[in-house]
Amino acid sequence: MAVVLEHKFFLSEIIGRKVYLKSERVGRLDDMLIVETGKLPEVSHFVVDRPYGYPALLLPWDKLTLISNTEIVFDVTDAIEYERAPAEGSILLRSHILDKKILDMDDHEVEVVYDISLVFQSGKLYVSEVDFSRQRLLRRMGLRKLSNWISEQREGKTVSWLYVQPLPEHIGTFKGHVKLSVLKENISDIHPVDLADILEELEGDQRLAVFKELEPEHAADTLEEVEPRVQRELIRAIEKRDAAQLISAMGPVQAADVLAALPTVEADELLQMLDKDVAAKIQRIIDHHDENILLFSTQQFMKMLERTQVKEVMTNFREVARDMEVIMYAYVTDEHETLKGVVDLRELIAAEPDQTLGEIMTDHVISLNPESTLRDAVDMFARYDFRAIPIVDEQEKLLAVVSLRDIRGIKPRLD
Repeated sequence: MAVVLEHKFFLSEIIGRKVYLKSERVGRLDDMLIVETGKLPEVSHFVVDRPYGYPALLLPWDKLTLISNTEIVFDVTDAIEYERAPAEGSILLRSHILDKKILDMDDHEVEVVYDISLVFQSGKLYVSEVDFSRQRLLRRMGLRKLSNWISEQREGKTVSWLYVQPLPEHIGTFKGHVKLSVLKENISDIHPVDLADILEELEGDQRLAVFKELEPEHAADTLEEVEPRVQRELIRAIEKRDAAQLISAMGPVQAADVLAALPTVEADELLQMLDKDVAAKIQRIIDHHDENILLFSTQQFMKMLERTQVKEVMTNFREVARDMEVIMYAYVTDEHETLKGVVDLRELIAAEPDQTLGEIMTDHVISLNPESTLRDAVDMFARYDFRAIPIVDEQEKLLAVVSLRDIRGIKPRLD
């Protein structure tokens, strides 16, 4: 039976999630196939897009073992068996329904489907409503806070799938440039956090064009929020004088985070263009990467003995994980709290109920030590693509865990 950590989904938020076959990552969710089994259509298959030219996969619902807010896992070993395209006539939610225009009975255009609501009930995933509210469009554009504010002011606009009739095949799909035209009209009203999300999705020339339209203070606030890769691209694309002006408009902590994303030579060049006292403060903050990693760690993680059986963990998982900050790994110890191994949630789901954690755990565990710095942790996360890393002492005693979520906003300095 599938483990579903959310009971209501919006299609736009589940599309693009990472897909795993047991513990092997194979691609991202590209679409969902539905079949008419009753009053509400049921999701029967998932279309998975794979990188490097590999054929897409068509995976059935009954092979699903997990849907979380970041990934989808299937109990499948051999991907080749599922390398096929949807059959002719299949209804695909993203390709055939999302962003289509809703027509009335006289074929007049009345609305556009901006999102589709799905609900998990009785072990199945059903399509429940189509959503044509502007709130859902704004969320898809990255304007989450604005969308939430609008939602508080007015009711959403949805219609049950029961009232949805087949849509004409000639109706076109949503075009990415609509997003940019909205930006040009309302750019000064968009919160920096939301604008940062949008900038990250735009192509380089479009991103720079939008960024240059911003007032200096708005640009500085937005620059703080974008990911390091985009920060580097934007700073390098504008005049050094303008970049220094943006850095000066930031608080010292925010300026340090932005400069820490640049190579040392470029960061030093910008620092020299700032007021000496301000530059000195920023430099001291950049050096915070040498702080001890225990300051950023947590004790809220799942720790279990080697003899614990899989069925015991799965039966009590919701209760055990409720107050934990790290839930995607179970750390396996002996009675003396010596770290023996780690079990990924995907591996736990794929295991036999009577197996013990000691039998399925990975016993070669990458870890930090109590003397490790924040810089060490950031580098290790970048190297291994983990979601959390344990901290152990010289005797391999498990002391704490640091999660990627807690240090995601801290950028390593690139030399």
